[in-house]
Amino acid sequence: MSVQDYLDNHMLSRKIEDAVNAAVRAKAPDPVLYISNHMRKAIPSVITKVKARQILDSRGIPTVEVDLHTNKGMFRASAPSSDLSGMYEAVELRDGDKGSYLGNSVIRAVKNVNEKISEALVGMDPTLQSQIDQAMIELDRTEKKGELGVNAILAVSIAACKAGAAQKEVPLYKHIADLSGKSQLTLPVPAFTVISGGKRAGNNLAIQEIMVLPIGANRFEEALQMGSETYHHLKAVITEKYGAHGCNVGEDGGFAPNISSIKEVLDLVKEAISRTGYNEQIKLAIDVAATDFCIGTKYDLDYKSANKSGQNFKSGQDMTEMYKELCNEYPIVSIEDPFDKEDWEHTKKFSGLGICQVVGDDLIMSNPKRIKRAIEESTCNALLVKINQIGTVTEAIEVVKLAKDAHWGVVTSHRCGETEDSFIADLSVGLSTGQIKAGAPCRGERLAKYNQLLRIEEELGDNAFYAGEDWRESP
Repeated sequence: MSVQDYLDNHMLSRKIEDAVNAAVRAKAPDPVLYISNHMRKAIPSVITKVKARQILDSRGIPTVEVDLHTNKGMFRASAPSSDLSGMYEAVELRDGDKGSYLGNSVIRAVKNVNEKISEALVGMDPTLQSQIDQAMIELDRTEKKGELGVNAILAVSIAACKAGAAQKEVPLYKHIADLSGKSQLTLPVPAFTVISGGKRAGNNLAIQEIMVLPIGANRFEEALQMGSETYHHLKAVITEKYGAHGCNVGEDGGFAPNISSIKEVLDLVKEAISRTGYNEQIKLAIDVAATDFCIGTKYDLDYKSANKSGQNFKSGQDMTEMYKELCNEYPIVSIEDPFDKEDWEHTKKFSGLGICQVVGDDLIMSNPKRIKRAIEESTCNALLVKINQIGTVTEAIEVVKLAKDAHWGVVTSHRCGETEDSFIADLSVGLSTGQIKAGAPCRGERLAKYNQLLRIEEELGDNAFYAGEDWRESP
């Protein structure tokens, strides 16, 4: 084939002429670079390859990482993981071979990406997120994504979302906003974990987390500073009272002093806030994770203390009275999972008191059916959205819309098994959730999210809007 035949077959002469004319019109100072970029944009981007591998999450437990290739480059994403129950949430696919990572390896999920998902997606336009996600859902054919594994599907979904943003040449958060039909971009109020308990720490504290929310900050950058300073003052307070061993941390990075009294740990946090001087600018939130210590219809706040467990059960009404007292004595503005995941009655009654935001996590598990029920029955008034509970970017967008249409608060959340992937930071801004929960202001996999929010705020410049006092009512 001659050079001229090659040019004619691929219509290159016309394309090159168009690129040169565009460079002339733009008065490009570097015409070669301009023409190169112009030609690249003229090529429709499609998914050319999807490659997965097994990596370790922040707990040292395997998860799935995916490299998705298009004409624009390679886009990497990894799936967060946790102790999924499988009852109402999507299912992680693990191998179950006790001889490999104690049964937690994900080689089957990796194989599903490399063979089945890759074959289905190669050739697709990465900007068509809903079509990509739907293709994987149809390929899986199960309600909870148990055939391919949510760890496989989600990692691909996130990677495709990143590729779609690159194809459109817009930031990831802007692409997510476009997918959801939103125009307003909002920097969320961070809920920093400062005390860890429950199943996330080896102390005697029954509740899972105590968090600080810098709602009085003017910018996210200021909020991050407030959270960090509070965290370090708290370390000093704990050290003074209990010694350095009291500063051991839980899986999310919160301190885990070996005490069981909720009021005692709240007093520690209150003292730390006082030392920062921020006072009224910082509010408190609690993740009770009450399902972990519910036995029948009773709650055992001493379940982690061998010598006390089973001696002081509380009824649902007792728990309600305890929360009312705590909210009266401390600046608590949000309580997550105050009752068992099936205790709709007491959750509804407590939510109806209007004392604070009541967040559904174990109660609804980002499951559309349970969210709709909670909305219809006015059971809670905020959604904790965990993308691996539902499994795709498209479905996450849909459940956030459900919650916002009901005038609920929305908290974008990490998982206990995290990676350095910062996707949820862009998700929280693109969907304007108003709140983000990504752990303590320490540990790399947690700070990856907070640091990305710093970059987004910087990039938005004068257009950056921090939710602040409007943390529950962001558009």
